[in-house]
Amino acid sequence: MIALALLLALSGAVPSQVVVATPRGETRLSVTTDADGRPMVAAYPLTAALAGTIRRDGAWITLVISRQDFAFLPGAPLFRLNDRLEPLAVPTIERGDSLFVPYQFVSEVLPRYLGELYKFDRVAGRLVQLGTMAVTAPAPKRLPNGLLPGHIVTVDAGHGGADPGNLGRFFPRGVTEKDITLQVALLLQDELQKRGITVRMTRTTDVRPNLLQRAPTCDASCDLFVSLHVDALDTDRRRDYRSVNGFSTLIIGEENSADAARVARTENEALRFESEQDQDLVTGPLAFILKDLQMNEYLRESARAGALMQTHLEPVHPGTNRGVKQRNDLAVLNTGRRPGVLVEMGYSSSPSDAKYLMSREGQRQIARALADAIVDYLLEFEWKSGARAGGPGR
Repeated sequence: MIALALLLALSGAVPSQVVVATPRGETRLSVTTDADGRPMVAAYPLTAALAGTIRRDGAWITLVISRQDFAFLPGAPLFRLNDRLEPLAVPTIERGDSLFVPYQFVSEVLPRYLGELYKFDRVAGRLVQLGTMAVTAPAPKRLPNGLLPGHIVTVDAGHGGADPGNLGRFFPRGVTEKDITLQVALLLQDELQKRGITVRMTRTTDVRPNLLQRAPTCDASCDLFVSLHVDALDTDRRRDYRSVNGFSTLIIGEENSADAARVARTENEALRFESEQDQDLVTGPLAFILKDLQMNEYLRESARAGALMQTHLEPVHPGTNRGVKQRNDLAVLNTGRRPGVLVEMGYSSSPSDAKYLMSREGQRQIARALADAIVDYLLEFEWKSGARAGGPGR
């Protein structure tokens, strides 16, 4: 392998430097090698030269170049693009705080996937940005709330169809959890659309989508998955069930509190409607891998979205703010590949919460609060990803 690398270098195939040429000028990047002598380029000066950014998402490190996310897992010969894993000839490596990507990323990957913007001259070792479009093109006009257009959120009305959810101790006869979640979900859809956000609904009528196929509807183009539910205590076991009220948000994580375990058991009862093969995605050997990927990639973003939802719900909800809780076996979230939250909007076993959840004004308040929280989350995400460089309106 070392001999091959030396041969390539001597033949001129791999230069000692790469020149990145953009309308802002030229930047020279040194080509170094890994332990086996394979050519590598430092990620930070590369992204700086291309006006990109770098962020760490758990175990993954993402290079944002021309609004495209290239995610690398140090030590693995692959990268992720639009929820697809693509191979690399050699692994990326970390040295201290620096990430080094294979020379192949500069010479082949960028020209292949961003061919309308970049061309690589192998003889000269130059990555050339074509024209001045990427620099001089007017920035997209921002929405009145400051967001860039194009955000997508998936809203999931919990349960449905043959799965009623909890029966609602203090709901009127014939009303169950699935009815409340659908009513609020439709209101949330309307509130988000008013704020310029595209909404995907897992259901808009009394049907039962597959529990494990709900979160995946929030794909690479989607920013957040929000599943709506109503909590309930076992009224046969808890004498104080009437006095327990409030709202909480659950995310995938390892801090498995007793109350989060109770909620997970309740919500996962819906698995009985799914096939054994689908249930294996939560309880089988693949479940560990799915949960590990979910927690490593999106724990921070999910936790932040949940915290904002709790903050916005607190002024309007009559119940107690019970905070953001983590659980590693929430079936509806485990198969997700984007940030996701499960919102428990109140307790049907609480007279006050049930009255609030049944009222149209209460449902509107919840929908408005969640929509405002989602806007705040997306604004923060834009800042962190560099999309808001220069401030609103740029």
